[in-house]
Amino acid sequence: MSEPERLDFIRQIVARDVRSGRHGGRVLTRFPPEPNGFLHVGHASAICLDFGVATEYGGRTTLRMDDTNPTTEDPAYVEAIARDIHWLGFDWEGEIRYASDYFEALYRMALRMIEDGFAYVDSLSEAEIRAHRGSVLEPSRPSPYRDRSMAENLDLFRRMRAGEFADGEHVLRARIDLAASNMKLRDPLMYRIRHAHHYRSGDVWPIYPFYDWAHGQSDAIEGITHSFCTLEFQDNRALYDWFIEHTRPAAAGIEDIPGAEGGGGEELGSWDPRPRQYEFARRNLDYTVVSKRKLLLLVEEGHVSGWDDPRMPTLAGFRRRGVPPDAVRAFCRQVGIGKAENRVEIATLEWAVRDALNARAPRVMAVLRPLEVVIDNFPDERVEWLEAPYFPRGVEAPLEGWPKAREVPFTRVLFIERDDFAEVPEPGFRRLAPGREVRLRHGYFITCRGVEKDEAGRVVRLRCTYDPETRSGSAPDGRRPAATIHWVSAPRSLPIEVRLYDRLFRTSDPTSGADDLHDHLNPGSLEVLADARAEPSLAGDPPEATYQFERLGYFTRDRATLAVATVLGPEGDGESGSDPRLVFNRTVTLRDAWARRASARADGADVSAETEASSTPSAPGVDTGREARDAARRADPALQTAFERFETELQLPEDLADLLSASTVSVRYYERAIGEGADPVAVATWLVHEVRGAGAGRGEAGALEPAALAVLVGLVQNDEISRSVAKSLLARLVESGGDPREIVEREGLRRIGDEESIRRVVERVLAGHAAEVERYAAGQAGLIGFFVGQVMRATNGRADPAMVRQLLEETLR
Repeated sequence: MSEPERLDFIRQIVARDVRSGRHGGRVLTRFPPEPNGFLHVGHASAICLDFGVATEYGGRTTLRMDDTNPTTEDPAYVEAIARDIHWLGFDWEGEIRYASDYFEALYRMALRMIEDGFAYVDSLSEAEIRAHRGSVLEPSRPSPYRDRSMAENLDLFRRMRAGEFADGEHVLRARIDLAASNMKLRDPLMYRIRHAHHYRSGDVWPIYPFYDWAHGQSDAIEGITHSFCTLEFQDNRALYDWFIEHTRPAAAGIEDIPGAEGGGGEELGSWDPRPRQYEFARRNLDYTVVSKRKLLLLVEEGHVSGWDDPRMPTLAGFRRRGVPPDAVRAFCRQVGIGKAENRVEIATLEWAVRDALNARAPRVMAVLRPLEVVIDNFPDERVEWLEAPYFPRGVEAPLEGWPKAREVPFTRVLFIERDDFAEVPEPGFRRLAPGREVRLRHGYFITCRGVEKDEAGRVVRLRCTYDPETRSGSAPDGRRPAATIHWVSAPRSLPIEVRLYDRLFRTSDPTSGADDLHDHLNPGSLEVLADARAEPSLAGDPPEATYQFERLGYFTRDRATLAVATVLGPEGDGESGSDPRLVFNRTVTLRDAWARRASARADGADVSAETEASSTPSAPGVDTGREARDAARRADPALQTAFERFETELQLPEDLADLLSASTVSVRYYERAIGEGADPVAVATWLVHEVRGAGAGRGEAGALEPAALAVLVGLVQNDEISRSVAKSLLARLVESGGDPREIVEREGLRRIGDEESIRRVVERVLAGHAAEVERYAAGQAGLIGFFVGQVMRATNGRADPAMVRQLLEETLR
């Protein structure tokens, strides 16, 4: 596949411009949000495009606040926008720019447009202008003020600027074409009178430019080369170009504007560089609303706690929910850039979040709905500390500096999940029940001997015994419990509050149809569990840590309550301290519960809590929910034996063991894959979590042979190929099959770990980008990412990124 075919259409345009020398090979993009709300997931795609394109082609990106509407903008939004961009992993060139800094330049250019006959002051009211507008089938009627003399227009516009008129008394319009098929060109408005305080310029300006006038001219003043926006502005491009072509750069006085890089002379349209607008399609996310107006309504009406509520699609909400920024960037890469609008399943975003957290989140135990368990044959005062690993085998990127294991206390009184016990178990229920034995995660086998209830008949306590010979997780006599459950010590656990956040809307497209937005709100989008418990190791961990609560999902400390607790102290007395009850937000479930619920509801089935926690998996031969998988194991003892062996002998996490023992096909596939000595956990993880992402159909591995998967995993584990190369190769193996080692050798995909080889590539890259090296030396440290990208591109992603960065930093000193 050629380079242009691999690039989206925006990058193809930029690549052609760079090759042809347009703009002298310069690439300067901008991200221009209006500071009237928080950034949301839609903005994330634009940010990744603006900053990503510039980085990839040795360019720069500016951040400009399009602050031309004084009644809706606020410096708090400016701060939030800057904070969110940094969180997402990007930095801009120089200081933050503001369209309000260009008000004087825009005003001077508008005066020249009046002198050139391209603009006039109109005294029609807003309603009268609308009545004159016409339609796509009939031209607009000219305003009776359209033919005012240049002198009268200049006088009126200067008096508008001086504040002599009331709001709405006059507007400035461009004189273009009242019969244009593009309605945007029918004498569009350039200025309106608005006596309102601006958060930066104060009360200096009683007139404010409209977006279409200010936006393109701000690009030209800054020297922007490539202006990217969404498809809704496609018709505006003709107006963008018209304003560029009918203004005189010299009138702007660019030399008086700090940081401005645009240029040109007295001639009309002589801007250098000449900015051009390119539109890309929105990617509308299911179960989500991104209209700032509607999001503000949700905040003001109290449906959410604020812009950073973890249910909101804002980047601040993502951050508070524990979504890692690299997952957002990965999601944006996956959905890509295109020309046609479409809807993106929210499961795609959730998959990216799980993929990122699965690679590095420490595993701990917490109990959300505690049920007391008394171990009758365990001494009252005894505390036994059991070692438990933070990370399963196969985790590739555990948090730097995080210990490999911690100790959890085992005591006479424990808590387990209430859902993990059934007094009268339904068919297929494999967990704790009277007379039944289960394995405690990282602990012993216990057997339920009795049940205690309150006056209402509710189970409040279980009386159990434990087998002291089973601390290793297996019994000397070889018996194997049917299930493993998590637990915490009752006296030595931490009291925590857990907030289970779900999708804010019940329907995939809340804005469709005539229904009010409120009709689509999900009443179950937040459940607060105030009596949850967690193992004590969490108390001393960094507050920003995100965990996998085993068998439950991914959770993170709530930053808002953490900040309040630090200020108020434990008694709210204003002294420094920490809240005795930690608050955790659920980031995402372990699997997609909504897919299962939607399928069950379509079939008219009742969805239990247990089946909600399961989903359609991705392993070959598996296309069923948890209930069906349990039923398959009851019907076929060989599958149950496989499940137990996977969990005990191979030490697979329960969810992987469950998925891979669901059918004879999946068991055989997996066992063939590990038959040559491959790491069982690593193979299981790739099989379940990566095959779907490689483009395989649901529950299918395509042409991927088990032995080929084992070889691929081995190549990654031995650092012979990078993970990114492996994922790309996996997609090809699923599609067409083949021997991964042979492909790696034939196409030269093996990781380059030789320092001298990488150093030579580094030197070639730096020699070919002298201008960027000079800018880096002048203090633009952010260009290091560009240089890393160029080296990785030159080596087809085979170089060790850490070594590349190290050598670049050494060479650039």
